[in-house]
Amino acid sequence: MINRIKSLAKEVTDLYVKPLRHQIHKYPELSFVEYDTSNLIQNLLDEWEIENEPMNITGIVANIKGKNPEKRTIALRADMDALPIQETNDCDYKSVKQNVMHACGHDAHTAMLLGVANILNQMKDEFEGTIKLIFQPGEEKLPGGAKLMIENGVLNNVDRIIAQHVYPDLPCGEVGFYAGNYMAACDEINITISGKGGHAAKIKERSNTTVAAAKILCAISELSSEFNKEERENPIIIAFGSFIADGTYNVIPDKVHLKGTMRTFDENDRKLIKNKIKKISSEIAETFGVKSRVKIDEGYPVLMNDVDFTDSLRNNAIDFLGANNVKSLPQLMTAEDFAWYSHKVKACMYRIGTSNIEKGIVSKQHTSTFDIDEDALETGVGLMAYLALLACE
Repeated sequence: MINRIKSLAKEVTDLYVKPLRHQIHKYPELSFVEYDTSNLIQNLLDEWEIENEPMNITGIVANIKGKNPEKRTIALRADMDALPIQETNDCDYKSVKQNVMHACGHDAHTAMLLGVANILNQMKDEFEGTIKLIFQPGEEKLPGGAKLMIENGVLNNVDRIIAQHVYPDLPCGEVGFYAGNYMAACDEINITISGKGGHAAKIKERSNTTVAAAKILCAISELSSEFNKEERENPIIIAFGSFIADGTYNVIPDKVHLKGTMRTFDENDRKLIKNKIKKISSEIAETFGVKSRVKIDEGYPVLMNDVDFTDSLRNNAIDFLGANNVKSLPQLMTAEDFAWYSHKVKACMYRIGTSNIEKGIVSKQHTSTFDIDEDALETGVGLMAYLALLACE
């Protein structure tokens, strides 16, 4: 089986996956407006006679039914959306759109899943159960396309779900796994400090909104040090990236706006920190005679790679690629909306190495120069097809 899948992976990667990745990369689309990408997927699935239907407007869900299709359903997920970044690469398939680029590898995810679909469709008489293909919109934008598709029933009858994600921290040819709480929950912090603005020199006639906001920012940021002062299993991060006080040299503004992020791995920590942020903001604001309004927008939850399922997939990956090419991953403080699936069914997201120093392919995701060594596409197509087939057993 391994030799056959590797042969098919090479064939479909050259014939379909690379050209598809180039087309999707050249014409990127932002979250929840992936209309052309969706049409491309649907037309190809129709051509291959793989049953499919739209979901959440731009999402596509397809099913490949093997023998005894009711036995088990394994879902495979790929995301489709691009980022608001201006590409600076010089390649034949460079984005033709201003400030829209596939800088996170979702073009590769979609193209690889289509390649996997082609292989599994050819082998549908050789496995039992159903393999569900989820082409998902809006991973990059809250609340995340995964959450919306779950609400529309995409996980009905699904027993397990698998996703792969490109990873420039590993060289092309290698893959990585982490069993357990792999990626952090993320929440967006919005704080508004309001008071009476005025001339900086007229202390008694105006509030200290900027100083109050600065004190609040520092106090909340120190929560990270407080929680992480001893090495702990579930680290946290609180960081602010925006401090807007629209005054000038001698004008104190009525309002100051703070924007930040919090990353956690434990739901109790998550709840506790939210309460602390509100308490700190309120207490400091009161000492300055101003008001604070705290709004914390809930983002993606912790991505939980089921330990037994992930260990099983890792062992299968070793059989397919060899032990030297299967690595252990570190826990990441970044977030992924695949996490929503992992709270409903047993799940695993693993990583496909995409960097190549000799070719100069070293840029990280979410940068204007991000690209992948396309030899990784064949690795991803073959491995995902193999893991899906074994998961059906």
